[in-house]
Amino acid sequence: MFAKAESMGFWGLSAFPVSVETDITPGLPGFDVVGLPDTAVKESRDRVRAALKNCGYTFPIHRITVNLAPADRKKSGPLYDLPILLGILSASGQLSAPLSGAAFLGELSLGGDVRPVDGVLPMVLAAKEAGLRAVFLPKENEAEGAVVEGIGVYGISHINELIDFLDGRQTLSAARAERPARAEELLTPDFSDVKGQQSGRRAMEIAAAGGHNLLLIGPPGSGKSMLAKRLPSILPDMTFEESIETSKIYSVAGLLRPESPLVTRRPFRAPHHTISAVGLAGGGTTPRPGEVSLAHNGVLFLDELPEFSRQSLEVLRQPIEDQEITISRIGGSSTYPCSVMIVAAMNPCPCGYYGHPTRPCICKEAQVSRYLSRISGPLLDRLDLHVDAMPVEYEHLSSGKPAEASAEIQKRVQRARKLQQERLKPLGIYSNARIPAGKLHECCPMTGGASAFLKTAFEHLGLSARAYDRVVKVARTIADLDGSETIDTAHIAEAVQYRSLDRKYWQK
Repeated sequence: MFAKAESMGFWGLSAFPVSVETDITPGLPGFDVVGLPDTAVKESRDRVRAALKNCGYTFPIHRITVNLAPADRKKSGPLYDLPILLGILSASGQLSAPLSGAAFLGELSLGGDVRPVDGVLPMVLAAKEAGLRAVFLPKENEAEGAVVEGIGVYGISHINELIDFLDGRQTLSAARAERPARAEELLTPDFSDVKGQQSGRRAMEIAAAGGHNLLLIGPPGSGKSMLAKRLPSILPDMTFEESIETSKIYSVAGLLRPESPLVTRRPFRAPHHTISAVGLAGGGTTPRPGEVSLAHNGVLFLDELPEFSRQSLEVLRQPIEDQEITISRIGGSSTYPCSVMIVAAMNPCPCGYYGHPTRPCICKEAQVSRYLSRISGPLLDRLDLHVDAMPVEYEHLSSGKPAEASAEIQKRVQRARKLQQERLKPLGIYSNARIPAGKLHECCPMTGGASAFLKTAFEHLGLSARAYDRVVKVARTIADLDGSETIDTAHIAEAVQYRSLDRKYWQK
């Protein structure tokens, strides 16, 4: 006999419908799974056989063939256990209820428990687009799937629950979407803790307002990491569309928790400098998102920047420009979005005190040059703001006067982002850092004085075309923070100031 159950599959962030076709015919006993299954899918045979027997059902002693269609797309993971079991029960006459119109996802234990799987959010979205009316999935994934409206999502803990429901002996209620706690209700380090560092705080505000990349250079203990870790507290709130985009990446990576089915805080990823290029960019036999994609719509913090391997750093150059990264493997290619703010921190030399106002550097000139040369010119050129994080003075540290809190800074950031969203909406972008080069003149009008100042700076500093674009975008953000529609000389002057440290340290 023949039976068919619907399921889903995913490759990268793309989910697609999968028809699980089961045929049981007389003959020598056998159990084959075809349709480009990986090892985890092939092992479903043993899990399904044990689950059927341990739950009181009969495993057919016949020839069983399971086809996962379409047969030309690779299927991975244990999520097909549940539809395969239902197909066998239906084809063998032990389940009479129809299986059409719904998708089934879930790994099985040998005792029939339904275990969670990865990639539920993009698969439920694809099931809705395919016209399915319901999705049955593990209870632990219920909250994640319920984020999608317009389709019934049913969480199940054991296969007997599902079979009793299909046969009409039990009722199940569709899961309701629950809004997770708002970002401001969660504990986040606050800028009120930061003493001094006015230039660093100002640069952080500009970076947050325009979505710009930033580099902090300074001696140990000057507060570089402290500033970077407080950046999320002033970033604008995520839109629902941004939350869905980021949550899909976390879903396929298996990082969504039942209590937080939707990512509502902008991610802050801070990988250790020993991370490999694959860990940073993504990869594997079955492509998985790397740190640069897990930071999508948020911040990727690279502390001790020169300590990262050259290969790891250079792999970031293309994603910074394109806001997406494509991973190609034998089974196909996957494209992950990675619209991130890169925030990097580093010492100016191996000992950390090159250029320090009071403490002498013990490094030789060749050591300093070799250390700084680990950061390539093209990568440095892609970091919009360069900030000299000098040591905090005693007067600031000992002062009892509270510093400005993150909430006040975020209000200014939100106002600036709102201006950008209104201006850039026709282009489909929402921050100044993403303005295409061809739209700079249209989106960034300047006064005559500002244009003349920029020309002088361009010729004197020897800026590249990319650096020119980034200076103009940063100036546009500074003007937005001032509430000015036109970029003035003061805005250009401040933006150019943030491009001077590469001349101080790299061109000696």
